[in-house]
Order: sequence, then structure tokens, then C-alpha cells
Amino acid sequence: MAKKLTITQSGEIENTGLSKTKSGVKKREEPSTLSSPSATPDATTAGQKKKVLKKKSAKKEAAPKGEKIAAKEAISTKKPKTSSKKDATTATQKSKVSVATKSKSITELQVTFLLKFSTHFGQNIFITGNHPKLGNQDINQAIPMQYLNQEYWQITITFQLNEIPKEGITYHYILKNEDGTIDYDWGNDKKISPAYVKKSTLLIEDAWNFAGYYENAFYTEPFQQILLPKPRQVADTTKINAGTTHLLKVKAPLLSADEVLCLCGESTILNNWNTEKPLLLKRYKDESFYSIQLNLSTAKQALQFKFGVYNTNTKQFVRFENGKNRTINATNATDTLAIMNAGFAVLPNNTWRGAGVAIPVFSLRSEQSFGVGEFTDLKLLVDWAKKTGLKLVQILPVNDTTATHTWADSYPYAAISAFALHPLYLNLKKATSTENLHLLDSIEAQRLQLNALDTVDYEAVMHLKQQYLQQLYPLQQKVLFQSDEFKTFFHNNSHWLIPYAVFCYLRDLYGTPNFSEWPENGIYNESAIEAMASPDSEQYHAIAYHYFVQFYLHSQLQEATGYAHQNGIILKGDIAIGVCRNGADAWQAPHLFHLNMQAGAPPDDFAIKGQNWGFPTYNWQQMMQDGFAWWKKRFEQMRYYFDAFRIDHILGFFRIWSIPIDAVEGIMGRFVPALPIHINELYSRNIWFDYYRFTKPYINEEVLAEVFGNDADFVRNTFLQYNGFGNYTLKEECNTQRKVEQYLAHWNDDAFTQKMKQGLFDLISNVIFFEEEGSNAQQFHFRFAMDATISFRHLDAHSQQQLKELYVDYYFRRQDDFWMKEALQKLPALKRVTNMLICGEDLGLVPACVPEVMRQLGLLSLEIQRMPKNPQQTFFHPNDAPYLSVVTPSTHDMSTIRGWWEEDKHKIQQFYNNELGQWDNAPYYCEAWINTAIVLQHLYSPAMWSIFQLQDLLGMDESIRRNNPNDERINIPSNPKHYWRYRMHLTLEQLIDANLFNEALQKMVQESGR
Repeated sequence: MAKKLTITQSGEIENTGLSKTKSGVKKREEPSTLSSPSATPDATTAGQKKKVLKKKSAKKEAAPKGEKIAAKEAISTKKPKTSSKKDATTATQKSKVSVATKSKSITELQVTFLLKFSTHFGQNIFITGNHPKLGNQDINQAIPMQYLNQEYWQITITFQLNEIPKEGITYHYILKNEDGTIDYDWGNDKKISPAYVKKSTLLIEDAWNFAGYYENAFYTEPFQQILLPKPRQVADTTKINAGTTHLLKVKAPLLSADEVLCLCGESTILNNWNTEKPLLLKRYKDESFYSIQLNLSTAKQALQFKFGVYNTNTKQFVRFENGKNRTINATNATDTLAIMNAGFAVLPNNTWRGAGVAIPVFSLRSEQSFGVGEFTDLKLLVDWAKKTGLKLVQILPVNDTTATHTWADSYPYAAISAFALHPLYLNLKKATSTENLHLLDSIEAQRLQLNALDTVDYEAVMHLKQQYLQQLYPLQQKVLFQSDEFKTFFHNNSHWLIPYAVFCYLRDLYGTPNFSEWPENGIYNESAIEAMASPDSEQYHAIAYHYFVQFYLHSQLQEATGYAHQNGIILKGDIAIGVCRNGADAWQAPHLFHLNMQAGAPPDDFAIKGQNWGFPTYNWQQMMQDGFAWWKKRFEQMRYYFDAFRIDHILGFFRIWSIPIDAVEGIMGRFVPALPIHINELYSRNIWFDYYRFTKPYINEEVLAEVFGNDADFVRNTFLQYNGFGNYTLKEECNTQRKVEQYLAHWNDDAFTQKMKQGLFDLISNVIFFEEEGSNAQQFHFRFAMDATISFRHLDAHSQQQLKELYVDYYFRRQDDFWMKEALQKLPALKRVTNMLICGEDLGLVPACVPEVMRQLGLLSLEIQRMPKNPQQTFFHPNDAPYLSVVTPSTHDMSTIRGWWEEDKHKIQQFYNNELGQWDNAPYYCEAWINTAIVLQHLYSPAMWSIFQLQDLLGMDESIRRNNPNDERINIPSNPKHYWRYRMHLTLEQLIDANLFNEALQKMVQESGR
């Protein structure tokens, strides 16, 4: 018998994950069979059926044409055991349902749930929902179902009618695999409606909704609210007719506005397959599926049928669905309503494709902007996107990054708050009331001067805007704070707004964002913060000023989003993987972060020493304790403004590159979590292991000569101490990279100092292993690229070979299953809290499990032509992209198409010959036709989305593109102190008026089918 789910002390499911036996995304929901409810039950559990069950993957199985379940294998009417909780009054019971038939009053409803799902031995199915008898959505109280046969699981539960809420009972299924991992039945549209309570018994046959089905993407908010056509015929409410015996429900997201689903089948009841008179399904208001009521009381046997598409405008049958015939069984039970939730109609599901443009808000330029792009400029960008046929605008993170009040705060991924918006993007005129507009006259000359600059002057713009807003605050604060709009905003956002505002006040009061250096309030105390934020406190207005600014930012971004929606365009945001270690989030909830570690990325061709982003890493175990509440609030905040979002560095949900706080270079990090190398593995390979030789910087005369050359004596005398046997160690004051940085901070900033700094950094990173903390020298992690170290080169040949084999196993084999389970403790739970379209930035050193997890969860991947994920390929062709993906020729972290063309001439020649099909020498510069050819490759890709940096689109036209492509680059990842200041060289108004270019782009987009 199936057992209840095992939950950890944190309240989370143990080892949440995907079944390793799943075969992946099926093309479409297979036809279903609805059985009679009056037959003999088979109560044998999955465990008892071990001998007869075939080992097959946990997926839906198609029934052969005409196949139906034998009568003696149908559902029992015997009530099984349910949750032990008493049926106490709950919040959902406040609204009662009372239903009566003509003949008698119904006081209870017996519901048999029948799930079509083929399992193998060791797997168990549970049901949960928003009702006490379904565990009140508490996974820990999910109800075990009974195994029926190789295709079905079932359970019967009796509900009292006065316990059914007016909005109905929403439920879904859970699969627990033999290894303890969990799979979720996707969606929230499985519901028992009060309208169904016309009879005393319900038989519900459900199809498992696999998260990776393409169709699920089309039920996200951007598609349902903006991108897909609205059906012209929508019924008001579901009403079950007195003679109805069966209710069929099915989904088909990609029908045109004039199309509906229809049904054709055998016998006169189903119109004898007559496509001229099909039975039309209805779509009801606020429901995602089409449905039809049938009276099969006169049917003598099971009936075969198929769904089809019918055009209500032309009155023509369009087509049948693909796949086998479906089967529905007759019933002679007058008190039973049979409901078939048939999943998705088997129709083409990869025909919708769209194109979009990507640009940071700060890079926008309009005639009215203030030397930097503002939220109001997004409206002009939307106008241009609509004119050219684009359906999506993608921007970089727009959260407040104000830590130092210098240009270093231009880095948009180092937010001091994951919730607050950046004052940089506020349009001052829109924030100014009519009676105060004259104040803008005093700064108009400065605005024009800043707006004429080629790049963003971050410090000047921020200084002028803050100065003006501080002048505006006392003039408008009272009226604003009394408005209903502000009160609603404050109520909905106070959980982050008050701590953020107090943090900003203390940051400026003490002159540093580093709360560990504050003389007071360095440790967050909620009561003390509330007292400071009280309207009666002396500091109130200095704190409330930030409420004032945030309200206007919120209003302006929401208005821009609404404008985009009115024009059929969606807005895609960006969730940064980290937050600033000296920010409001880390101050308010330090337990959610590892403040002694830094997030980054391992070395690659673009950053040979790795990347150190400086963010604290997440304490995922702590975050699980409250069900990822911080992340859920973060997703909810995104929903105010965005329809879709990009998860920056989604690999961090599998494992994060974690660098100790005393290190500077990314190469000093390792993946966390990771399964370590045990010392016994080294001994078993006959490796002579010396703890100090393998885990400490290896320094001798040969190493010093190789690294420092003629300066070796200076280094030896200044930074090292001799420890015997020809080896040296670094002195205490310079034995970490951070100490070296501090030691040399007062030296002249010249070539010699840089040589010393980099050389000492290289000595410190000249190790084979990093020890696992707390392992007592028993467990270790490989330093990345350890075979490139001098230390490795000085080992004997046998040790080198054995270490190489272990290194490959460590990085590319042993971690995959472990990292998959790590990701599946986080991503499914987070995906369930939002209905936005989610895209993952899955670039870098991608574990083998990542594509499978993203495919199983229906997350869109990112595919870049010059960064193939297959190490055997030099380039990725957009034509090979999976449907659930975004293709792009470049991102903000790399050069544009034109800039890339001038970087590596050998690779460019390969690309020119092999990817563009040209046989002569590649032009030195990227001519407009080359840029256009690359854009076209991406437009014609089968991927759901092709998204382009604006610079790459402008590169197709020599008359409007920038002269120097190197001026178009937004970020250089290898430079941790990069100044983010790129701006368009055209104004948006000029771009909108570039008719020849716009018409050419619009034609390309349209002809590509996007």
C-alpha cells in the first residue's frame, strides 16, 4: 500500500526531483479511456503487483484504438481511508454549497478520482487539494491513491456539500518515485465545481499534465492575456443539464479567434463521424479548457471519438486532432456524472513563434530623457517594436544598486534590494505635480547637457535627480501619502519598503553601506526599525523620502507595462542570481546568505582567472525552512511589472561557484554543493598524497623564477619565509589574495606593482586541492584547471595521470545526479508560485543534467550561436534550437555581431565558410549583408523566441548603425570594475522615423513567421 510522503523537518519534500526513468516530453496527450463506475474494484496496490508490472517509464501510455478498461477493473465505490484530521471548519468552508435535485436533496458527494498514469514498481501517486479531505494543499497531508492496473490509479472520497466552497475544490496529483524524489502534476485547472453537484456521484478521469509539455507555456500570463487571440465565443458559466451523463474537458491553446474544438464519433449520439455537423465544445469564462456535455444513457457500448477544429466564422470543419481514436464508456448509473479531463487535444503545438528586442533601460535615449533611459522611454520603444512586428521587450535588472553613490553602482546585478527600483530610471517631469512644474526650469540646461552625451554619466545624473527629488518631497509628500494609490502601494510593499528605506537612511547617515561597520543598528532589529520609521520619529521624513521615490518609480514602470500590453507587446525582466552583500536584503535577513562566501564563475575563454561577482551565496537549506518565502516574494514583485523573466545564471540553482571571502580571483572557488574526493580514492590509485604539497601554495626556487623572473629575489625577501627542503610559504600579512590586495594598496599603481600583485595571486592559487571544511583532511575538491598549475607539472607522471582521471570524474560525472536533485528542491517550488513565462540563462560550464531538468520543467533555454553547448561544435546553428528556447546572436555580456566579427579572424573565417555558406575570404569588417544574414538565421529558427540586442538589429543598416562597433558593447565580464554606461546613438524618436529600416525589419519578421 502506498505510504504518505516523507517530509523533512524543514517542511520540504525529501529529495524533490524528477523520476530518472522519465523518457522526456511527449509530443501530445494521448487519447484516453473513461471507464464505467459500476464495476468491481481491484484494490491491489503497486507493491502487490510487482510480478505483473512491466518496468516502464513514469509517463502516460496511449490506449490502443478502441481499447477500454474491463468492467471488473473499474472503480470501487468503497470509501478509502483519508487524512486523519477532523473535518473542522476552515476558511474555505465559510461559503457553503447547498444543492438539491427534483427528487431528493443531496447532502454529500462521492467522488472517484481516476488518474491515467503508468507507473513502475516503487512509485506511488498521491492527491492533494484545497480541502481538508485532500490535505488542505499541505504536501505532508497528501492522500495516497490506490493502484488499479497498469494504466490507472484511483481513490474515492466523500465530501459533505456544506464543506465545498463556492469557488470549488482545486486539486492536483503528486508522483513519489522510489528514490524519494517528487514529480508534480502541473497546472491549477483541475477543479470540482459546485455546478457539477447535480448527482450524488462523480467519476473523474484525469490526464497527468507534464510540466514540460509545450502547451503549458501558452497558459502562462503573457500568452493568455496578451499574445494569443481571444476566442470570439465564450459562454458565461458552466451549467450541467439534467440529462448529462458525461462531461468532456480538453485544452487547445493555439486556436484562432474564430476556431473552437469539436467532437466527432461513432453512433447517432456522436453524429456518426459527420464532420458537417460536429458537436461543438464551449469555452467558459475564466476557464482554460473547452467542454461538452453528453447524454450516453442510451449507448449500449463504448464509443470511439476524436476532437477536431471547427471554424465558427466559415462554418467549416477544419481538421481532426492527430493520434489514435479516443474511447468513452457508456454508463447506466443515473446518479453518476462522469467527467473526462482529457488534457490537450493532439494538435500542432510548436507553430507560435515571436521576436523581440533586448536593451537595458539605461541605454535608451529619447529627446526628453535625462542623460539616461527612463521607464517612460519604454513607451517609445514599444511604439517602435509594434511598428516592426516585434512582440517582446527585454531589459536588464532595474533594482536599486545605490551603495557607494559612485559610478561603481552602475552595475545592475548588484542590487541593494531585490525589490526596490532604481531612482536612476525616474522621469522627473512625470513625478512633478502641475503646480511644481516650474521647478524643472532650473535644471533644464543640465538635462540637455547630460542628454547630449554619448554615454551615461552615472554620477552626474544621480546627483541631479536626487537633488531635485529632495526639493520636491516636502512640496508633494502630504498630498501623495494621503492618496488611495499610495496607501495601497505602501500596504502591499511594506514588508520590504520599510527596511529598504531605513537601510538607505542609515547608509547615508554612516557614510557606508557596510552595515557591519555601522556604530548602531548593524544587526537588524525589527522593533527598532519600526520605531525609526514611525511618523513621530525625528528620522521619519529622511526615511519616508524613499517611499516617495519608490511610489513614483512603481507607478511609472507599471504604466509603461500597461502601455506595452495595450499594444500587444510583453515586457521581459531579469532576476539577478545575487544581491549586494552590503544591501538591505543581507542586512534584514543575513541568515539567508553565506556572507563569508562570494558567488562567481569558473575560468573560461573570456575570463581565464574566473569571475568573482562579490555577491554572498545563498543559504538554500535555510531558505527551504520557510518554503523559499524570500524567493516567492521576489517573484511576486516581478509580476507587478513583467510578463516573462530571465533567471540570470540558472546554473546557480544546481550549484554555485563559491569563492572564500579572502580570495579575489574566481579561480580560487569551487562548486557548492559538490561531492568531494575522499582521501581513500587517492590511496586506491597509488597517489603519493602529502596534505601540504597538494592543498597549500607550492613555492620553490623554480616556481619563483618562472613567475617573477629577475624579481624573484625581491619577492623572496619581501613576501616569503623559508620552511625548509627548498620550499617557501607566504608571510602571514600576505597569505591570501585579499591581504595581498590590501598590502599593495598603498604602492604606486604601476606595471611593477601589477606584476607583484598578479604574481602573488598566482602563487596563492598554485594548488591542486581545496580541503572540504570540517572534513579533518579527509575530503577535497579540485581546483579548477589544476592541470595548468605549476604544482601539477612538478608531480610525477603517474600522479598526473591518476589525478586527471579523477578530475574528469569529479567535474563531469559524479555530480550530475546530485546537482539534479539540488535543482529540483528549488526550481519546481519556485515555478509553481508564478504564471509568468520563465527563461533560464544556462550558459557557461553546463552540467549534463541541466538541459533535461529545464526540459522537464518547461523552462526556456538560451541558445547562442557562438557559444555552442556541445563541446564538439565550434558554432551552434539556430536551426537546431529546441522549441522551448530563446535564440540570440549576442547578449549584454559579449560583443555585438559587428564587434565579434573583428575579434578572432580564424573563427570568423570558419563561420563565414561553414555557417554562412560562403567560399571566399571573410570581409574584414561585418558588412550589413552579413549582419542581416545572421539575423535571418535566428528569425527562421524553430525556437519559440528570437531576441536581438538593439545594436544587432541596427547593424543591418549602414545608414543608421554606429560607426565603431566597439562602442556598442554593454559589459565585459572579465572586468569586475566595468562601467555600465552604453547609450543608443539615435534617439527613439529618430528610430521610429527610420521608415526604410523599419519597413525592412518588419518584412523580415513577418516573412519568417514571427
